[in-house]
Amino acid sequence: MAQDEAAGHGEHLSAEDYAAEAMAADMDPWIVFDARKTPRAEFSSWLESNRPSQVSRCGAGGPVGWIAVRGPQYCADAGDVEGLQDSWETLQESGRSVSFHTIRELALNHSVLYGKWLMHLDTGFKVDRAWESIARAALDGKIDSAKVSPRDPRSDSRHVICVYNQNFTDEEQVMHLDAVIRTAGVKCVLYYKPDVYSYLGIYRNNRWKICPTIYESMFDLESVPRRSHIINKVTSQELT
Repeated sequence: MAQDEAAGHGEHLSAEDYAAEAMAADMDPWIVFDARKTPRAEFSSWLESNRPSQVSRCGAGGPVGWIAVRGPQYCADAGDVEGLQDSWETLQESGRSVSFHTIRELALNHSVLYGKWLMHLDTGFKVDRAWESIARAALDGKIDSAKVSPRDPRSDSRHVICVYNQNFTDEEQVMHLDAVIRTAGVKCVLYYKPDVYSYLGIYRNNRWKICPTIYESMFDLESVPRRSHIINKVTSQELT
């Protein structure tokens, strides 16, 4: 799994290595609770049976890519990903400079607008508790969808939780999702990554030197009322 979206293996890997790991996780079977199809009464037992600290990435029953919850309003439309990737190839062949703004333009042109807040947590109680809070918020329709990486004995015993919204270009929507996550009780640092970066192989150590996340959220425990400080990493400005 990719360092940007999962428990990583250090800084020495290339963006291509991270992209290959991410693709492998996406292609492997997922454990999914879909609130559109499965009775709510089954959720608690499902959650208990599939705690991320107890589900192995490479278990005896076969590999597990992700554990996921899809909310009652979940929409699977990822946009024109194939067209996006074709346009990306054309852009690179043109010799034009590659930046957040050119990639944002491609994403808008092809309606590839989903993004996610990422949080990295130690295995055990911390990740299980945070995942339960996020998963229940998804079940209640407060979150579109979310996923968590299973325990990977090859990594450093950390997990990633990804919490999705539909439009990374809508700052109000991004901030609202941060507020939902904080209300669920998650206080750790959050990083926000557009899905377009993942589709184009933009991970850590990429050759365009683009930071793979565009927002960072730090929760201020001392402010009254308590709130997040969200920095736009492209402009270095704080969102208000």
